[in-house]
Amino acid sequence: MAESAFLSIEHVSFSFGKTDAVHDFSLEVAPGSFTTLLGPSGCGKTTLLRLISGFLEPQSGCIKINGVDQHGIAPNLRNVGMVFQDYALFPHLTVEQNLLYGLKLKKDVDKTQWSGLIHQTARILGLSALLERYPHELSGGQQQRVALGRALVLKPCILLMDEPLSSLDAKLRTQVREELKDIQSQLGITTVYVTHDQEEALSLSDSIAVIHHGQLQQAGTAQEIYFRPKNRFVADFVGCANFIEAAASFSKKADAEIPADGTVCMARPDWLSVHPLSSDDALSGSASGAPEPVLTGTIISASFIGSCIRYRVRCASFSGGVCVVDAPTRDGMALSAGTPVSITMQKSYAME
Repeated sequence: MAESAFLSIEHVSFSFGKTDAVHDFSLEVAPGSFTTLLGPSGCGKTTLLRLISGFLEPQSGCIKINGVDQHGIAPNLRNVGMVFQDYALFPHLTVEQNLLYGLKLKKDVDKTQWSGLIHQTARILGLSALLERYPHELSGGQQQRVALGRALVLKPCILLMDEPLSSLDAKLRTQVREELKDIQSQLGITTVYVTHDQEEALSLSDSIAVIHHGQLQQAGTAQEIYFRPKNRFVADFVGCANFIEAAASFSKKADAEIPADGTVCMARPDWLSVHPLSSDDALSGSASGAPEPVLTGTIISASFIGSCIRYRVRCASFSGGVCVVDAPTRDGMALSAGTPVSITMQKSYAME
């Protein structure tokens, strides 16, 4: 592992009975970075958090924090903060008392520092006016900040977060994740965040580790993961993807450079365009005035999703059967189901 990594996970495996939860997993987390573990439910994300925090011990491999092997070190001695999915706030305690709870258990923090740490944390998180309230008197976003504050007040060297925004509605989730990223950047704390939400991962992260069946599929920046996925699982899980087998004629028909005949190309829905075909166009397979197509087909649905209209197009020559295309919204007008169309490609990525 590189010396610059603050958190190193080295060939770690863990099983529940005969079920592999994590298998030969290696990852480096840079100091001060925001790293997201992204994958479907049951892929091993939360198990990895529990291994980092010390609630579970690796059955093989090791985990190092700041170069120190954590084997045998109890959770309360690792200086790791944890924010749980359900917040786990004490309902009978005020905000101030919830923040204080962890400090009372931390024997190396002098009591004279408690008040200063609480008020400093409350100020950073915008909780100063809420210290006397109880959890049931707070909004979902405020409860999330209290849970975050309870971890931050302990001054951890690493912050672990297990899907902390999953219980919030869509608008509040967007607002809180922006606040969360601002706070993390301000404090410069090394953060490992778990989610199955691709948009959340792309918007928050300095680095993303995509996991499937307990194995690392790809680690990299959001741009690397989205534009240059390592395999089909990553391409299809992080956003929507069409997989189009290149034909010899594509190189002349597409605006994008298409690789050799037979190579599978990934195209995101917004990398494609649809063009309605007239009855004459349908015979030639190309819309008048439009670039030469890579596919032709018939629209089976059109869904308005704000900034774009998502078309599902049935293409007889497309191995996937249905191609997904996102077209910019123009006055809310959409092509109707049953419309014959050609599909052109602006860009693509050749899969290995």
